[in-house]
Amino acid sequence: MAELTVADVLRMPMVRQAGAEVLAGASGLDRAVRWVHSAEAADIAPLLRGGDLLLSTGIALPDSDDELRAYASSLDQGDVAGLIIELGRRWQRLPDSLVAACESAGLPLVALSREVRFAALTQLIGERIVDEQLDELREAQRVHDTFTELSITEAGPREILDAVQRLAGAAVVLEGADHQVTDYRSGPDDIGEFLADWTARSRAVRLDGRTTWDPVQGWLLTRLGRRERRWGRLVIACPAEPPQRLIAVAERAAAALALHRLHERDRDSQVRRTHHELLLGLLNDPGNEEIHLRCDLAGLPTKRRQFVGLTMRPVVDASESGRSAAPALDELIAATVHAAHELTLPLLICQADRDVLALLSLGATADATVHVDELAHRVRRRNAAIVGAGRPVTAITDTDQTIKESTHIVLSVRTPDPARPVHRLEDVHLRGLLTLLGDDERVRLYVERELRALREHDRRWGTGLVEALRALVEHPGSKSSAAASLHVSRAAFYDRLAKIESVLDAQLDDPDIRVSLHVALIAEDLAGSRP
Repeated sequence: MAELTVADVLRMPMVRQAGAEVLAGASGLDRAVRWVHSAEAADIAPLLRGGDLLLSTGIALPDSDDELRAYASSLDQGDVAGLIIELGRRWQRLPDSLVAACESAGLPLVALSREVRFAALTQLIGERIVDEQLDELREAQRVHDTFTELSITEAGPREILDAVQRLAGAAVVLEGADHQVTDYRSGPDDIGEFLADWTARSRAVRLDGRTTWDPVQGWLLTRLGRRERRWGRLVIACPAEPPQRLIAVAERAAAALALHRLHERDRDSQVRRTHHELLLGLLNDPGNEEIHLRCDLAGLPTKRRQFVGLTMRPVVDASESGRSAAPALDELIAATVHAAHELTLPLLICQADRDVLALLSLGATADATVHVDELAHRVRRRNAAIVGAGRPVTAITDTDQTIKESTHIVLSVRTPDPARPVHRLEDVHLRGLLTLLGDDERVRLYVERELRALREHDRRWGTGLVEALRALVEHPGSKSSAAASLHVSRAAFYDRLAKIESVLDAQLDDPDIRVSLHVALIAEDLAGSRP
């Protein structure tokens, strides 16, 4: 609610009927009027408070120009809202010195050409001020009740933004730390114009304190979260300087958003712990009936269902390979939970080393392939990841098989295929078999036997024979491409192949020899990729 100003007082019927005329200080008519007094003494200024409006007949004011100027100066120094003088009792026309002094100070000076009852005018203005204050208190109570209810019900960002839009009557924007709009609510004006070039405009607006008003953009902004951990800002369209009520709305909304995030973090942490315990329990003791009961209680139906295990591994950019994988795993888990919620698919999900494990519970007659593919498609819209799916099982006691199978599949995938949202056992072929046999000591001995001579030669002479062999098997149709992958000439590449044949005492053109060496290289790669 806007404060009562001198201009508002002059628009009151009783004041207009008294023939009010602004003689000086028109630039100060927007001064707030916090109370009104009627007094004649020339030394009244020390007894007044800032924002008081003074009514006078001028009957006791001094005669000299200097004293009148001093009187006007004292009122201005006391931050008086304005001076209203009724003509007739002392002056028919206000002294020029008083008018000039008030104009110089920017103090509104109003002359009333007709008689008015000061007691009635004082009561009228006082009642208007009290009404304004009561309205302000009611609005403050409304704001308090609104956000208290939102806090009690643990309302989310949508409900909070709806409340801010209702209370502010203006457009509201929620932006992230990167200044990208995450959500908004339209105001009475065109929202497209308000959001135009948002990121660049937002970056130009600094927010050093908790809340600020930017007159250039016409935004009221408040920070979300602590200064050192800020995660976004709340912006309300506000072309004019905001009243305290609107600032309170912005700050209460920011507090509600922060509280919601805290609740979500606590809930998410507890749910993650529960899911982690249940998935580990199913992997280690799939026949445990207590674990089955806890799965039902956690929202994963276990009766007359089919289950599909998923393993998801985020694809990290090569430039970020040295960074922690935790943020990517958290984002992958959040995206999977969100997609499963949209598709109404019950699941358990948790982080396991550098992968995300999930177990889906589907209806007995549901098409598991369709559901899993749609889930993976939604997850991969914004999260680069390799997704492996185990074969469906119809008993909760067999869920360890489908989860382990999905993990073996992901370990077998060398590079993600953009055209294939989900990898299954039939997609991984030889690499899948070697992954399944990865812990077998005989496989390790086979790799050592096939590649040991080349490894020893490379260590002794620094020849790079193993890498030349790898280039050969990875480019079976073109030795030129194989040489180019190593950035060497064809002649140099042929020399290395000849050296390989000499060290191994075998011909690389022999299909059996080449397949044996290729299998050994794949098995070695898979062994190195296991967590």
